[in-house]
Amino acid sequence: MKRKHHVAILAAIAIGLAAPGLALAQGRMSGKEAAARCTALAGLKLPDTTIASAVLVPAKPAEKTIAGDVPGYRSFCRIVAQVRSEPGSDIGVEVWLPAQGWTGVFHGNGSGGFAGTFALGYSGMVEGLRRGFATATTDAGTAPASPLEGDALIGQPRKWRDWGRLSTHVMTMTGKAITKAFYGRDARQSYYTGCSTGGQMGLIEALHYPEDYHAILVGAPVIDRTWGHAAVLWDYAAANRTPGRLLSDAKLKLLNAAAIASCWRQGHGLAGDRFIADPMRCKFDPASLQCTGAASDSCLTEGEVATARAFYSGPTDRNGTPTYYGWLPGSEMPDTFGWSFLQKPISGQPPFSALFKWVFGADWGWQRFDFDRDMPIVNARLDSSVNDATRGSLAAFAARGGRLIMFHGLADTLVAPGQSVAFFDRHAAKMGGADKLADSARLFMAPGMMHCGGGTGPDAFNATLGIPPRPPSDDAQHDLFSALIAWSERGKAPDRIVATKFSSEKHGRIDMQRPLCPYPQRAVYRGSGSTRTASSFQCEAQSRPLPQPSIK
Repeated sequence: MKRKHHVAILAAIAIGLAAPGLALAQGRMSGKEAAARCTALAGLKLPDTTIASAVLVPAKPAEKTIAGDVPGYRSFCRIVAQVRSEPGSDIGVEVWLPAQGWTGVFHGNGSGGFAGTFALGYSGMVEGLRRGFATATTDAGTAPASPLEGDALIGQPRKWRDWGRLSTHVMTMTGKAITKAFYGRDARQSYYTGCSTGGQMGLIEALHYPEDYHAILVGAPVIDRTWGHAAVLWDYAAANRTPGRLLSDAKLKLLNAAAIASCWRQGHGLAGDRFIADPMRCKFDPASLQCTGAASDSCLTEGEVATARAFYSGPTDRNGTPTYYGWLPGSEMPDTFGWSFLQKPISGQPPFSALFKWVFGADWGWQRFDFDRDMPIVNARLDSSVNDATRGSLAAFAARGGRLIMFHGLADTLVAPGQSVAFFDRHAAKMGGADKLADSARLFMAPGMMHCGGGTGPDAFNATLGIPPRPPSDDAQHDLFSALIAWSERGKAPDRIVATKFSSEKHGRIDMQRPLCPYPQRAVYRGSGSTRTASSFQCEAQSRPLPQPSIK
């Protein structure tokens, strides 16, 4: 959106609806009033924008899940809009406005994969609505693509740019305009939450549109888009280019157990844990499992060792020099987004192959891809459209008092955890060191957690992902979104977050809690007490092996 578009939006709001009374401005109105105001939004005139629908949705009660009660939501006005500012651009925006109890906050949500749908933002919107926020999401302008299928974007460079750079800003400006039209006043505060592609969208907001949000929470952000997809292709090729190299679920479990045991012996994990506390410092060679006799599920063949090594190393050039990140020890799990997914993806296609089809054409085949030859071509064609989180500065966002929290699972096998650490280190260097950056940005690495959630480690610490922490998700010690709000509004920076692992067998039962510490600190066992209890750990800059609990 250009500046004149911003001015036009403000002018449209001023004349779009009749001025509301005090009750409406404070978010208090009767059901009849709310329905009338909601229906009237269908006639709101905003530049380049069509209001497709405006409907009042009734309240919904809470639900029970394996992790406990999921809060229901209050009655809200649901608006769906399309923004078409240029030929080839068509960005969908969905906004939910609480009919009663609006707190004056606007809340933007991200998407995932190639987007193309609003649905991936709904869990965050439900949480925002529970808190009394006006909340919005976008399809990223990529429809009719779907999260795992982007072939519809072949030959659509404007859609590439909307997806990679512009759609979240468009959602934010349009969402704020609709919010003001409904309530008659600007939001006093604005927050953003998103994971994966939604994480990238949030970083782009902080780096390129620092005025949009007061505080931003991002998980597992796709920072280097083109190389991130190349890494997935690298894994697929390693497992499929030569027969006999696919790793079965049994072999993945074997690798996982061996990696955890090896890292525990090196002092990077605790006895009894099903995950590795500090996998970035652990060295593990899958050749230790290579068969010395007949092949079986208790050892790896030479080809399977080669596949595992390729996964751990990540892409390398023809001289063996790493060009991107690999997956960490402890991430070898037959899970939806584990190694199995990377070897045998949905529909038999390399995951996210559309990026390469955009460059090389619809008949592109992964078998012909040469990383040394072809990646410079990919970057030259797509870099300015889909790779923006690798550039820019957080300085302007920090200068206006912005707050950024990042989190990333250390067992993530879809978005490399190492790039989040590198992002933090890079911006710390730009802003005068880690202590200086910590005044405005903090990073929490989660041992044993996979992509945005799941895995064997504690993964419940962000209610916007639909996994409510315990205690309730307005507790800043247990929920990153609450911690972000406390930091932004009350100046209380998060020094640790308690992550929870719920039982997969008994509803609501807590199996373990473990603190997450702001990078470069780590949670260190105090030397006594249960390792399933967060109070047995403290945050400190780790330079020594983890003390081990006594085993009886």
